[in-house]
Amino acid sequence: MRPGDAATPEIDAFTRPYWDAAAEGRLLIRRCGACGRAHHYPREFCPYCWSEDVAWEEASGRATLYTWSVIHRNDLPPFDARVPYTAAVVDLAEGPRMMTEVVGCGEGELRIGMELWVEFRGGEGGGGVAVPVFGPG
Repeated sequence: MRPGDAATPEIDAFTRPYWDAAAEGRLLIRRCGACGRAHHYPREFCPYCWSEDVAWEEASGRATLYTWSVIHRNDLPPFDARVPYTAAVVDLAEGPRMMTEVVGCGEGELRIGMELWVEFRGGEGGGGVAVPVFGPG
């Protein structure tokens, strides 16, 4: 992804550990020290008990497919070059749900509950941001 792309995340001091880990091929989530629940997307507080006692934790990378939609038309770069693609919601093994994309799997192979593993797109050599996507592993 190039700066200015619709899909380029804005990285700030708080989210930098997440994106740095993604560049290394690791998926981070946040876990609350007060109630013990994990959450994603990264926030500075727990969305369940509102505690600010939250910390980064490396996720296993395992997930199951919750739902998906195959996108056949998207005029926004860089998505326009990827159609058709599968936008999805997965349940991470640690509990949180995550919006993502399923890769390496045809539309006819998708099944609710199928096991998926995290992969990372981008970030290699080209200076882009590595983004977590999921595939059948």
